[in-house]
Amino acid sequence: MPFIPHTEDDVKAMLKTIGVSSIEQLFDEIPAELRIDELVGVPDALSEMEISRLMRARSRQDGAPLCFIGAGAYEHHVPTAVWDIATRGEFYSAYTPYQAEASQGTLQVIYEYQSMITALTALDTSNASLYDGASALAEAALMAVRANRKVKSNRILLAAGVNRTYEKVAQAISGNQGLVFDRLPLDRRSGATDLSALAKYDQDPVALVIQQPSFFGSLEPMDRLTDWAHEKGALVIAVVNPTSLAILKAPGHWGAAGADIACGEGQPLGIPLSSGGPYFGFMACKQSHVRQMPGRIVGRTTDLDGKPGFTLTLQAREQHIRRSKATSNICTNQGLMVTGATIYMSLLGHEGLTRVANKSQQNTAQLAAMLTSISGVKPLFNGPHFHEFAIELDRPVAPVLRALASQEILGGFDLSADYPELGNALLVCATETKTADDLERYRAALSDIISSGRN
Repeated sequence: MPFIPHTEDDVKAMLKTIGVSSIEQLFDEIPAELRIDELVGVPDALSEMEISRLMRARSRQDGAPLCFIGAGAYEHHVPTAVWDIATRGEFYSAYTPYQAEASQGTLQVIYEYQSMITALTALDTSNASLYDGASALAEAALMAVRANRKVKSNRILLAAGVNRTYEKVAQAISGNQGLVFDRLPLDRRSGATDLSALAKYDQDPVALVIQQPSFFGSLEPMDRLTDWAHEKGALVIAVVNPTSLAILKAPGHWGAAGADIACGEGQPLGIPLSSGGPYFGFMACKQSHVRQMPGRIVGRTTDLDGKPGFTLTLQAREQHIRRSKATSNICTNQGLMVTGATIYMSLLGHEGLTRVANKSQQNTAQLAAMLTSISGVKPLFNGPHFHEFAIELDRPVAPVLRALASQEILGGFDLSADYPELGNALLVCATETKTADDLERYRAALSDIISSGRN
């Protein structure tokens, strides 16, 4: 809250009404040995003016660096109206819409969001979102096992470009339920999955996960991968960047039959970068798999008078009653983030999202050409990519990034920890937020660091 409105007299009146003499009495059930008398190191309360001044000083310490980091979370322009609307009280404090008669506004927002996600992915149905992109992949993997019971292997095959953090999260969530994750090799020339490995893969995966664009920004041969997976009897799980879907083929159109499930991180849709969250995960699927989809689904109906209304569907026999037998107990839908994303997509529309995607792609192509013109810098892959690309330096990446940071430039994501086999590799991203001057500033700074040998 911006301020605490209760005076001492207000507090006394409320305590008298409920029949207690002090606020401390409200906590008397807590054993004395578990209570503390003071919070060591916590300063005295500040006035509104003092705390505002302190927070402004703290924010100035962060500076205003140029950000060229992507790797799963992206800096896009968020129109002011998005969060001015989303943080209105009726959205900001809305609770889970269990009671349809009291929650029509929240339910309609979620329904509109689901409609937009299905339009982007070209799939039949969407849930009301999940925690984040990584846990959405874990849920999609478990969903695929339930939906594809004819395959008994419980092996999930990952295309080469699947985010390794997503893989770790999926393994942590679903590994104890018997799922095993295998990874196809990377084609070191193109930066996409090595298709020659498909003929050698002799397992029967229950599902194939394809990230498009890949973690490296490369574009996968998703049509061939999708058709191969379906020929093997596997379902296809698409992990997609929603912004890219404005200009790239939607998962529902991949191959001859389309992907079966699509999921990913919704942060690019109007959610600011914020130290890792809160973000939200999205999920959509073919109608034939809808009963295996975790989380909430909002449906549109009409009442006895023919008026439209909204309600939760396919929900009554799930988390609230079935408990351990439920499809999933990860049901929180990050509703506030979804509200922001819905407003963002409504404001931009298809044309606006297309402009964002195209401008991001143009900036990335220009930056790639500029950086790889520097002696000591070369492209890591030669295949097509979307708004993110990998370069190889002639020296360790970490000192270069520190030198760039000293000039207020966040130069990208060091790939050496997760992908040591790629050498001194750096993942760089440019979105529509970057100007020609921004790109030149990065090029000049990196050129100076490389040429001077300064780390």
